Order: sequence, then C-alpha cells, then structure tokens
Amino acid sequence: MREKTKRFMILGQTGYFGLLIFLPIWNLILVPSVMDKYITLLLTVGPLLLPMWGILKQKPYTYAWSNFIVLIYMIHGLTLIWDRPDERVYVIIELILTAMMFIGCSYFAKFRGQELGLSIRKKKEEEEAENNA
Repeated sequence: MREKTKRFMILGQTGYFGLLIFLPIWNLILVPSVMDKYITLLLTVGPLLLPMWGILKQKPYTYAWSNFIVLIYMIHGLTLIWDRPDERVYVIIELILTAMMFIGCSYFAKFRGQELGLSIRKKKEEEEAENNA
C-alpha cells in the first residue's frame, strides 16, 4: 500500500472511530438525551456499526459506501449548529470528525481501488471490448 493511500486510510479510520467514541459520550454523558439511553445509543452509534468490519479489513468498497452513512451525521451536525447554540462546541467536533471520515474514506477507496485494479474505467473498457468482439 502506498504511503498516500495509507495516510487517507488513517484519516478515515480516525474520523470513524472518533465518531464511534465521541457520539455516545456527547449524547449520554455531556448532554444527556431525554430519550432512553439504549435508544439514544442505538440511534447515534447503530448506523456506524454497519461498516465496521470492512473498515477494519481495509476494504475499499466499504470505505466508499460508508460515506453514505457519514452524510447522515454531517447533516445532523449542520442542523444542530443552528438549532443548539449551547452545544456548538460538540457539534463542531462532530463536523470535524465527519469531514475527516468523509475525505479519508473517499480518497482511500479511490487510491486503494486503483492499486488493486478495481477501476470503473477498466470494467467499461472490458464491456466495450466484449461488445466489439
């Protein structure tokens, strides 16, 4: 794995595990939610658990689709930054972590996919070659 690819993997994992640790602390300890703690935990951490295995195994496809999940947290943060000015520091931390995960996962998926030869262009070229044959 090239150094650039590894740096983006570390950035994505830092954002991912940062969210996984920070969100329960924020919603259960720092500013306890009015909902039941198990429901709060399920809603805040549940979606993040879906890509965990692929992120730990460094699968480019998982890094790519995990961005759809992190967008939920980004929208959450952008909404709360206006809605809860008293929690703005926590929201900014959430937004920083989501940005780290989004950028890291996007570029890791791109570069690692290229290293492994998992290119969309390659598939398209193969399909065109099959059609022309």
